[in-house]
Amino acid sequence: MKTAKDYIIFPLDVPSAKEARRYVTLLGAHVGMFKVGLELFIRSGPEIIRIIKSESGAGVFLDLKLHDIPVTVERAMAAVADLDVALATVHCGESVAMLKAAALGAGGKVGVLGVTVLTSVSGEDIRSAGFIEALSTDVSQLVLKRAAAAQLAGLTGIVCSGLEVGTIKKKLGSDFLCVTPGIRPAWELADCDDQRRVATPAGAVRDGSDYLVIGRPIRDAGDPVDAAKRIADEISSVLCHQT
Repeated sequence: MKTAKDYIIFPLDVPSAKEARRYVTLLGAHVGMFKVGLELFIRSGPEIIRIIKSESGAGVFLDLKLHDIPVTVERAMAAVADLDVALATVHCGESVAMLKAAALGAGGKVGVLGVTVLTSVSGEDIRSAGFIEALSTDVSQLVLKRAAAAQLAGLTGIVCSGLEVGTIKKKLGSDFLCVTPGIRPAWELADCDDQRRVATPAGAVRDGSDYLVIGRPIRDAGDPVDAAKRIADEISSVLCHQT
């Protein structure tokens, strides 16, 4: 049965395996997964995945956001699948063919998530990139279009902000996985740093988020373990009302 801590994905946004290992040891019993991004994977390679698996009971979310021609993405995702990680990402981008290639490369061995619109991106950013006004004035419409394309291509789910989760679950079904970054507990919501589209843990789970990527509120806390526990308690308050 999925517990409150299982919803929490902690991003290892650190430059070395040594520093990552410190967080894995500290938080391994208090989060569901560790997210490995580009910087750490480039510096440490698959070794960091072995460290996470050997030193914690948490899963691995490999967030490389693949984006290339379909054949390259298929081969790269096949290599990712051999690493025995739970989730991996590909940018939704412009091509359904690329998304289908990612699903094919995964071969059912890893859940592939389509990154719809980064939570640091605003409507003005979308407009400046040349998108039509309807999508720049309502970013959720772009997210929904890309989510539908990801589902059509056979992906496991998507990465989206907590602001879009409810609509996506309603339109695409509860089984389509939604992983939500840009999460800020109520005590930190006043300082949203570079994230434009944010939500609280309770709000995101209530709306249907399956996993929450939560970094700074835990990492920058005086006591990261206590912060993780407080977030799990907030999630528990929602789960109790859902049962």
